[in-house]
Amino acid sequence: MGGSLLCSSYLYFEFCFCCRKIPRDLTEASLSGAGLSIVAAFSMIFLFGMELNNYLAVSTSTSVVVDKSSDGEFLRIDFNISFPALSCEFASVDVSDVLGTNRLNITKTIRKFSIDHNLKPTGSEFQSGTLSRVLKHDDEVDEEYGEGSVSLNAKNFDRIAHQYPILAVNFFAPWCLWSNRLKPSWEKAAKIIRERYDPEMDGRILLGKVDCTEEGELCRRNHIQGYPSIRIFRKGSDIRDDHGHHDHESYYGDRDTETLVTTMENLVAPISLESRKLALEDKSDDAKRPAPLAGGCRLEGFVRVKKVPGNLVISARSGAHSFDASQMNMSHVISHLSFGKKISAKVMSDMKRVLPYIGGSHDRLNGQAYTTHRGDSNANVTIEHYLQIVKTEVMTRSYKIVEEYEYTAHSSLVQSVAIPAAKFHFELSPMQVLITENPKSFWHFITNVCAIIGGVFTVAGIVDSVLHNTLRLVKKVELGKNF
Repeated sequence: MGGSLLCSSYLYFEFCFCCRKIPRDLTEASLSGAGLSIVAAFSMIFLFGMELNNYLAVSTSTSVVVDKSSDGEFLRIDFNISFPALSCEFASVDVSDVLGTNRLNITKTIRKFSIDHNLKPTGSEFQSGTLSRVLKHDDEVDEEYGEGSVSLNAKNFDRIAHQYPILAVNFFAPWCLWSNRLKPSWEKAAKIIRERYDPEMDGRILLGKVDCTEEGELCRRNHIQGYPSIRIFRKGSDIRDDHGHHDHESYYGDRDTETLVTTMENLVAPISLESRKLALEDKSDDAKRPAPLAGGCRLEGFVRVKKVPGNLVISARSGAHSFDASQMNMSHVISHLSFGKKISAKVMSDMKRVLPYIGGSHDRLNGQAYTTHRGDSNANVTIEHYLQIVKTEVMTRSYKIVEEYEYTAHSSLVQSVAIPAAKFHFELSPMQVLITENPKSFWHFITNVCAIIGGVFTVAGIVDSVLHNTLRLVKKVELGKNF
């Protein structure tokens, strides 16, 4: 009996549910309902797209904190700078800072390439050798040394250079201390060589001299920037179309009479007296190296500096030469200048995904040219750059920290009584920028999507119910008026 009672109750409930009346606004089709359904569908698609875009977008937080660099950390400076009017022969890279560090003529991490006035390289890497040792000069100056070398000028230089297999030339300036110290030794050596190898009878070698204060164009043509400069011209295989002069070597050895005479005799020794063949270049002699083929130089490489205010200075430097400051031109083109470790293209792309504007100032001076022209108003001009550096750390979603150094730059031309230079004054900010990528939860995204769908359905139902009931009420009112 209990089973039949339960069955009867179930049948009654099913009958009542089936006979329940469904609201008319859910069963009757209407134009407003169709329009509302379309609006609801588009609203859900639009809101879903907005939520998806917000989920995929990168969210970051930026904070400024004190730089946590330790005392032992160094900052790397990478650069590639071209100087159209500075010879690689004397180009020097120096570093100093407020703590007293002073490193001169850094060569270990620097490469030099001779370039022409169009910034095009004229050969392989320029080998500087060593110029730091003290050169030997004659201890006693003999006032009766006489004139042994031949005075050369623009009119007779090319003719004499083609006449002798070996032509050694002293390019000097009368006001130069080093030129005056070399002069007695040079003249005595020239006199000895003239007696041993008579120019008329032997004709294998001749020693000459050029006064660069009177023959400025001739000295510039041979890329003379420091005084004295001893050049060794060889006849035969190195004649050039431009002016017909020779590619040549520079002599960097001792400047006493004995050494000069020995060097000249070694140059003459391989030449046959009968045939006057070209002397072979002595590769083992560090006192002679190929002279630069052009008057410009491209410096590329890097230096490491302490993270304190300091200076990177590029200028002409030599312990045995003098320079005419009024003739020095430190115009330069910066192909690259950056601070910190080099960042690969992939890492930079990942950083730009976090912050599209990042990386725009880590090489701010790239491609910039700073030019001065020879003249009274542009003499003794030093070009200075003031750089303010800020360290930026970026922490990506994978918790990978990338360090980048961005900087601002201000440049100016300064008249100076010293030798002109290109100076880069750098100063690091004591603060650093920390950028962190904020991770987003996938479950939070799913929850928001469900909320969008449910919310749109609910709002659409309410609006539809209000519209449907309002229309029914309007119809009833109209029917009441008719009756």
